[in-house]
Amino acid sequence: MHSIQGVVMDMDGVIWRGDELLPGAIALFDLLKRRGLPFAAATNNSAKSPADYVVKLARMGIGGITEDQILTSGRVTISYLSNHYPAGTPIYVVGGDGLKQMVVRAGFDLSESARVVVVGVDFDVTYNKLKRATLLIRGGADFIGTNGDKTFPMPDGLVPGAGSIIAAIQTASGREPIMMGKPNRPMFDAALQLLGTPADSTLMIGDRLDTDIDGAQLAGLRTALVLTGVTTRADLDTSLIQPDAVFEGLPALLEAWQ
Repeated sequence: MHSIQGVVMDMDGVIWRGDELLPGAIALFDLLKRRGLPFAAATNNSAKSPADYVVKLARMGIGGITEDQILTSGRVTISYLSNHYPAGTPIYVVGGDGLKQMVVRAGFDLSESARVVVVGVDFDVTYNKLKRATLLIRGGADFIGTNGDKTFPMPDGLVPGAGSIIAAIQTASGREPIMMGKPNRPMFDAALQLLGTPADSTLMIGDRLDTDIDGAQLAGLRTALVLTGVTTRADLDTSLIQPDAVFEGLPALLEAWQ
């Protein structure tokens, strides 16, 4: 741990579960600030904007975080859109209000007759939304997925995530999406660019083997798994994906670090 120069951390299942702050979260941020280590809070959840997460962190007692330190799959998606489509391109979004607001602020138009379909987690998804997205993609619209997380950790258990919604549209449309979030490279490249640290001196703290750990290892980052989210000890014992370190939670990680 002494060689770590920067930290990327997941939020859902690492810092909190739903609206429940997990033990050690405040202490982790305090440690990073005290040691002057650059960090980014990275999440595949595209329902909220970076500004929303700054507010949520502050409400939970973690203040002094800026929007620039929040990296969402939605933010990576907006960067991709800006690099590949001209301003004013009509886009249909299946996702939360935060993602829609980011699309509009980036200069694109929300439309049900769109050239591009962007799909993320949508806690108010309906059959009609799935139908509209499917018809647009079958009609030739590009298909972009914010992330492939099949589930989403909530205080009462795992619920359908963006990947489940994307899978429904993929099945109906017969088209595979271009994916932005973890474990895909765009998310980790964006994190390293944001931190300005070498991959092999950057630590990824996550709760999912298939996204956080696998994606980080493929991008050359060091990895620490906490068992407070999706992955269980039983999952770890049978997986080919193995992190550099495993901790029951953030308190154990902090104890090892200090």
